[in-house]
Order: sequence, then C-alpha cells, then structure tokens
Amino acid sequence: MTSPEYNNVGFIGLGAMGTPMVGQLAEKLPKEARIHVFDVVESAVDEICSRYPNRVFKGVNAKDVAEKSEIILTMVPEDAHVKSVYVDGETSICSTDISNKLLIDCSTIDTATSLLVKDYINKNFPSASFYDAPVSGGVIGAQKGTIAFFLGCSDEDPNLLRITRLLSMMGKEVIPCGGPSLGLAAKLSNNYLSGIIAIACSEAMDMGMRSGLSPKVLTKVYAAGTAQNTICDRFNPVPGVYPDAPSSNGYKNGFKVQLMRKDFALAVDMAHRVGARLVLGDAGLETYEGASQDPRCRDLDSRVVFRYLGGNENWQEKEKP
Repeated sequence: MTSPEYNNVGFIGLGAMGTPMVGQLAEKLPKEARIHVFDVVESAVDEICSRYPNRVFKGVNAKDVAEKSEIILTMVPEDAHVKSVYVDGETSICSTDISNKLLIDCSTIDTATSLLVKDYINKNFPSASFYDAPVSGGVIGAQKGTIAFFLGCSDEDPNLLRITRLLSMMGKEVIPCGGPSLGLAAKLSNNYLSGIIAIACSEAMDMGMRSGLSPKVLTKVYAAGTAQNTICDRFNPVPGVYPDAPSSNGYKNGFKVQLMRKDFALAVDMAHRVGARLVLGDAGLETYEGASQDPRCRDLDSRVVFRYLGGNENWQEKEKP
C-alpha cells in the first residue's frame, strides 16, 4: 500500500539530470504513486511519460504540477529559472495554494536566490516547507541512482526522515548540512574543489604523458599515492583510461563545461562574500571560461579541460603493438 507521503510527487525540470532522476522515482516509488512532471521542452515531457505510462503524467505548467502534488521537486539550470518556476508569473508554483506542501529544489544556484524563494514561501505559505538539496555525481550517477544530495536542513528537522526516504530513491546518500542554503554552500564548495582537481589532474596527466608515461600507469600511481582522487579514478579526463568516464565516450553524458563554469563562478562569488581567500580561484575560473567558449569543448563534459590544455587524446594509437 502506498505511503500517503508519496501518493503524488511532482517534478519540474527534465534535463540531463532531471530525466534520470524521475526514472529512478518511477522505478522505486510504490506502484500506486503518481508522478506529475513539467519542462519547458515539451518533447522531454512526452518522452518520459511514454516510457512510464500510467505512472508519469504530463503537467501543463509548474502551477499545474504543484496543484496535483504533495511533494514537488525542481531541477533547473540557473537561479533565474528557479525564481521563474517558484515565484514569477501566473503559472509558477507559488501562484497556487501550496499550504502544507513540501518543496525541494535540487538545482545548483546562488545561496541568495534560494533564501529569497524560501523567505517568499515562509511569508505567503507558512505551513509549506522549502529546502535546497543540490546533488553531486553527474549524469552517470543520476542514471545509476548513485548521486549524493546535500540537504539544507538540520538533523532535528521534522521533515528530515520523509525527505531522506524520497531522495534515497534517486541517490545513495543524503547529507543534512545544517539549515537553509547550507546544502548549496556545501555543493558550491564541493564543485570548486572538484573543478580544481579536474584541472590539476589534467595537468599532471599531461606532464606525465609527455615525459613518456602511460596514462594507465599514472592512474595506478595516483591511486597508490597521496594524489588519489575520485576524478582520476572514475572521471579520468584522459580518454580510454576509465571506460565509463565521459572522456572515453567523446566527453559526452557528463557535467557540461558551461555548468562547471557557472558553479565555479558561484563558488568564487560565495568565497568573496564570506571573506575566504582563494589562491586558485581566478586561474580556475579563467580556465573554465575559456573551455566553455572553445568550440572544441563547449557542451561537453567539464573534464574536457584536458583537451583545452592540449593533452594527447590519441595516446592509445602510440601504444598499439
């Protein structure tokens, strides 16, 4: 029997991350549950609805989804989209009565916009609850159901168990980060570090390869030493080193370099706002800005910085007997 907590779930934003997340819900929610979805790209809505008939239902707009759902999740690209979905216009979530509803935004945006939305909801719908819950793990993680959620709430929040159960259907870990917007602060800090590591890994692999080392040997060295890191292990920027990495598939189906540039810039802005000193921030941001504008790299996974920095993608040709 369906838990009353999850009878009707709404999901707005069916991009590269949102679509597989809805797929995870469709596979794992109790069979009586209904999922109401909306995206500005109608074909994305039609595709997921046709894949899960009588399970996933097409919404007319964000307001329509909110009216039909007790819990609404959102996953959209930028802060302007979050404002549009929640508070701007006659078809936004807040244009209807959302009293007692649970709202979870999985987008990666600036903390100020998230707090603006939360304050608006608190003022106009005091019984509704809004949380930031950005994710990490990329498209591959969303497809495999292994993403992590950084949840902007405390361990004592009365909704924590309910939220955790739902998010755990889409990912492997839900980490409460302490309060409103702190999930986003955690995510931006994480993506800053991830972005820096991707650049450093690309540089280190390139210098080692130019010195005559095989990238597979270098990867073993890093894994055995103090340089061990997830980027090198699972998202290696050199094609052909790790078969499931986006780099080994033409840098496709990953975290787009433009999105890394966006998140990196948000992280640098956050650091300036809170008074944190950055040594590598400007150099990293310049790298991602350049790569995101480079036609060889644009729309590809952010680890394409290996290509942008001049790394040898065809190393396997040299190693053939």
